Amino acid sequence: MVKLSAELIELAAQYTNPVRDRELDLRGYKIPVLENLGATLDQFDTIDFSDNEIRKLDGFPLLRRLKTLLMNNNRICRIGENLEQSLPNLKELILTSNNIQELGDLDPLASVKTLSLLSLLRNPVTNKKHYRLYVINKLPQIRVLDFQKVKLKERQEAEKMFKGKRGAQLAKDIAKRTKTFTPGAGLQADKKKTGPSTADMEAIKNAIANATSLAEVERLKGLLQSGQIPGREGRQGAQSMVEEEEEEEEEEDQLERVLHAESEAMYEATGGDEMEGVGEQGNGEEQDEDNEMDEDMHVNGS
Repeated sequence: MVKLSAELIELAAQYTNPVRDRELDLRGYKIPVLENLGATLDQFDTIDFSDNEIRKLDGFPLLRRLKTLLMNNNRICRIGENLEQSLPNLKELILTSNNIQELGDLDPLASVKTLSLLSLLRNPVTNKKHYRLYVINKLPQIRVLDFQKVKLKERQEAEKMFKGKRGAQLAKDIAKRTKTFTPGAGLQADKKKTGPSTADMEAIKNAIANATSLAEVERLKGLLQSGQIPGREGRQGAQSMVEEEEEEEEEEDQLERVLHAESEAMYEATGGDEMEGVGEQGNGEEQDEDNEMDEDMHVNGS
């Protein structure tokens, strides 16, 4: 990046362009900030700042002669306030291929009453809903927007859309501005620190200091990557084994309780009928045995 200095302005190309305006060519220097423009001595109708790294459109001294600003292919995302005081005769502003995001970011141009041509092509803001009508309503002095003439029908439609209380509320709702950082504001409170404790750090340092081989160093590296602290993995493993054994015992107890409950349910459902059948079968067998004994005694007696 190159600072926009008085020396650079003096050495830059100066010529009369095809529309017979005196032009200063500061294209392609990767200038980040507009400054020191008083060195132009207000001798130019047009200044070409294309293909630089400018982020904000401001920093102008009083330049009464300047009518055209070519700012395409920069990184402009903000437009300074009160440009009409520095550029009282600005008529054409080319902001093609920049980074203007919100419709509200264009509001500072409303005070530049001399502005008649504005180009915002290839800016994110052009994709916003009601973009063209909003700009026409907010900047009624514009005659050519994005190299298209503003038609009477568009002006009437914009006036109708943003007329009255509802229109004013609509304009307020869609006219957001890009949030920017203000020094000393928006800083979040210190977040709670996370990471190894002091004891863990000491354990890591001791393990590294006591490492005697490359293999040991690799092992320590693997432990740290897996979230384990060297010297504590044994205790962690033992604790894990104890927890696993407790879980297995609990599962066995639970399974035993379930089986016991199921057996009781089956006994209640079928146990009475089976016992009754067994009793009847036993009585029948005893009666058969008595009959056989009587027959034997009868045969022997005869």
